[in-house]
Amino acid sequence: MAQDTDVLSIDRKGTIVHLTLNRPEKRNALNDATIAALDAFFADIPDSARAIVISGAGGHFSSGLDLSEQVQREPLEVMAHSRNWHRVMDAIQYARVPVVAALTGAVMGGGLEMAAACHVRVAEESVQFRMPEGMRGIFVGGGGSVRIAKLIGEDRLMEMMLTGRTYSGADGERIGLAHYALSDESALDKAFELAERIAGNSPTINQFIIHAISRISSMPPEAGLYAESLAAALSQTGPDAEEGLKAFLQKRKPVFR
Repeated sequence: MAQDTDVLSIDRKGTIVHLTLNRPEKRNALNDATIAALDAFFADIPDSARAIVISGAGGHFSSGLDLSEQVQREPLEVMAHSRNWHRVMDAIQYARVPVVAALTGAVMGGGLEMAAACHVRVAEESVQFRMPEGMRGIFVGGGGSVRIAKLIGEDRLMEMMLTGRTYSGADGERIGLAHYALSDESALDKAFELAERIAGNSPTINQFIIHAISRISSMPPEAGLYAESLAAALSQTGPDAEEGLKAFLQKRKPVFR
C-alpha cells in the first residue's frame, strides 16, 4: 500500500481506509504531488480494504486545482496534465472498492471534479460547491464536463461555470452534487457510518455496482440490458449469493468473505 506523504495522509480503521488531503494552508488545492499520491494509492489498494473514505484537513475538502503550478505550461503540456487527471479520476471511479467523500468547506473546481468521481458524497450544510474556471479564463480539465454534467445536467453546469454560482450543501443535495446534506453533524462521521455499511456488503456486488452501472448508463438500451444480464448471472451464481440467500432465510446478517 502507498505510504503517507506530505500531501496525503493514509489511515486504517478496520476494513476502511481513510485518505486525508493534507494541504490545509492551501485549502487542499490539488497540486501534482497530490495527484501522484492518489495515483499511487489507487494503484495498490490493500487487499483487506472494503471501502475508502476521502476527506480534507483543516475544514475544507478541496479548493480545486493549484493554479500556482499552471502558469508556465504550454498547450500540449496542459493537455497531458488534463489527461493524467482523467486517468487518476478514472482510478477513483473504477476503484476495486467504493469511495465515500466527506465534503466540508470549499468543494470547488478540481475538488468538485474529484468528488464527482466518488461513489457516495456526504456534504455539510456549510459546503461551498463552485466551478469558478470560467471566471479564471480556463476550462475544466479534470473530467467535470463529463462527470459533473452527468450528475446535474449540462445546462446547470454551464450556468455554474458562466456565473461562478455557489451552491450550499442542501442545494447540492437537491441538484445531485451530494447524496446527503447534514445541518448539525459531521460529514466525516456520516461518511464512516456509510462506509461501514458498504463494507458489510458482498465485495463482488460492490464491484459490480460501481463498475457496471456507470458503464451501462452510457450504452444503448439493448446493450445495457444485455450487460445487466451478464452481471446478474455472474453475481447470482457465486458464494456471496449463496450466503446472502441463506442469511435471509435464516433471518440473520450475512457474512461475506
